[in-house]
Amino acid sequence: MTRAVDDARAARAAYRGGLVAPTSGVAHGLVQANLIAVPADWAYDVLLFAQRNPKPCPVLEVLDAGAVESTLAPGSDLRTDLPAYRVWRDGELAEETSDASAAWAEHPDLVSFLIGCSFTFEAGLTDAGIPIRHRELGRNVPMYRTSRQCLPAGRLRGEMVVSMRPVAADRVADAVRISGRYPAVHGAPVHVGDPAALGVTDLGRPDFGDAPEMRDGEVPVFWACGVTPQAAIMASRPPFALTHAPGHMFVTDVPDSEYLA
Repeated sequence: MTRAVDDARAARAAYRGGLVAPTSGVAHGLVQANLIAVPADWAYDVLLFAQRNPKPCPVLEVLDAGAVESTLAPGSDLRTDLPAYRVWRDGELAEETSDASAAWAEHPDLVSFLIGCSFTFEAGLTDAGIPIRHRELGRNVPMYRTSRQCLPAGRLRGEMVVSMRPVAADRVADAVRISGRYPAVHGAPVHVGDPAALGVTDLGRPDFGDAPEMRDGEVPVFWACGVTPQAAIMASRPPFALTHAPGHMFVTDVPDSEYLA
């Protein structure tokens, strides 16, 4: 794991230096996390929303108001150590940036939530010989808003977002089994097969990320996604929120084996 941790620290340093790139495949074998940070008066709503919707919003860590160093990566700084952030105002995307320091200066009481990411179990899939198409093509994972509504909590409501990976039909059971061992990072898929069952009408037009490439003999497999809080922001329109840009995660120093069920 020493080499992987070195890779994670090098990646965070590169992001602090301005590198913007999706993080799938970075620091193989280490946990990655989604980020949502809100002013303190919205923190309970986010915590309750995550507690009621653990499949798309599995919480790995909650930082104190104003804190920026994650215990999952000692010495880290959540203001700078992700490759890309989104700033939300009244439920509208106001800005994408590679440095969120100004957001913390504007709202020094931000409470940050790190939420499990499916990029974590991609290591297990690739180790088992199940290819990750978006990684092969150098693209971001495709993500879709669905017709499945999350349980509302406080002032937050919204639909589940899913990520999708094409999997050969004869490897779907393996993909389900492997990812199911990691409930803290979304676990097993929420759906396999016909995207219409999720309210997704066109796989070629994801709501976030890049369009997928499906090949003969492959089945679309959908996992709950940590972009779900961003859908809740759009639906619920809090005055201010900060998130990661979809596919641009916080890379921790923690081995994914720590979250094996």
